[in-house]
Amino acid sequence: MKILFLLTQDLESPSGLGRYLPMARELRRLGHQVSVAALHSNFQELPTRRFERDGVDIHYVAPMHVRKQGSTKSYYSGTRLLGVAAGATWQLSRAALSSDADIIHIGKPHPMNSVAGLLSKALRGKRLFLDCDDYEAGVGHFRSAWEKRGVVAFEERMPSRADHITTNTYFTFNRLVGQGIPPERITYISNGVDRLRFTPPDLQEVDDLRARLGLQERRVVTYVGSLGRPGHPIQLLFEAFKSVHEVVAESFLLVVGGGEEFERLQEAARQMGLADAIRFTGRITPEEVVLYYHAAQVSIDPVLDDSAARGRSPLKLFESWACGTPFVSCDVGDRRILLGEPLAGLLDRPGDAASLADQILTVIQNPELAERLRQRGLERVQAYYWDALIGDLDALYRRSLRGSR
Repeated sequence: MKILFLLTQDLESPSGLGRYLPMARELRRLGHQVSVAALHSNFQELPTRRFERDGVDIHYVAPMHVRKQGSTKSYYSGTRLLGVAAGATWQLSRAALSSDADIIHIGKPHPMNSVAGLLSKALRGKRLFLDCDDYEAGVGHFRSAWEKRGVVAFEERMPSRADHITTNTYFTFNRLVGQGIPPERITYISNGVDRLRFTPPDLQEVDDLRARLGLQERRVVTYVGSLGRPGHPIQLLFEAFKSVHEVVAESFLLVVGGGEEFERLQEAARQMGLADAIRFTGRITPEEVVLYYHAAQVSIDPVLDDSAARGRSPLKLFESWACGTPFVSCDVGDRRILLGEPLAGLLDRPGDAASLADQILTVIQNPELAERLRQRGLERVQAYYWDALIGDLDALYRRSLRGSR
């Protein structure tokens, strides 16, 4: 079987690394021919735009609608954004129409890849799949009303035009059913973790990292993810950590990642008097991520009770489990379901800094509980490695092709 993924982000993004790249790699392992046509945030600076990675043909065809430089992210606006979006739509459409894939799988219902997928279905008769892994209207960074209207329109209308939909949250599953999509046309495929990326590191490397960052004798709280609103309320974590630091003086917050809020959050930490207790690493390489999880005593997913959080399946949950790092999140969306019974993590009250602080303190002040959470996570993650999850997607593709014939 030949499969083409159409992505509006690069494979170094969280969704790319955490969902689409391992999907593609595991499908290739099962014997399928898999290719990816994607956009890139630094397209003009790419030394190579087409290459093979783990047997997957990857082709970056145009710039993304955002630019990433160092640890910051910026957005196009006005006519420049329209030009970039039009160019990306054209190049993704060319890739889709020239592909001999049996299945086209759109990663996120964005206008650029959605148009390309619809053209391939209408003109070439391709089976069209759509993956909804976020609530785009809730997490998007919109600089104008027309931009939001366009994204919302595709998010609402594309599901009815796809042959089948995959999603990673029950919130999105139920939202789609509420829009009139028959449940049999939707398949839940959880987020997971890439076994190749999260093999246990050399403990000496972890010790070296802690020494390099000055974390010896520190109780390290870590956040690994995007530094951007509205889906990632880092300010809430700062407020909680301030209370933690007042109780446990040797506590230290490690903020790993970049985004449009990178500089503002650094200033916010200084204004809160936390400059000496918080370190911003900026963007790191994918290979380094596992070291940062292992260097921490607890990993945090700060959450508000809103549509953005309910529609998101946090990759940091699965990554924390794979690294044996106790995890604290919130009882919003699928998180309680994912944590299982007994809970393989702690849940605080949404948007409540005091509750989040209490849960962080519970972990770092209770080594026995931390060890139980660590063991539960290591056990539970076995079902969420992508080599275990991919069978559902493989079976879905095969059923769809049999039905089309």
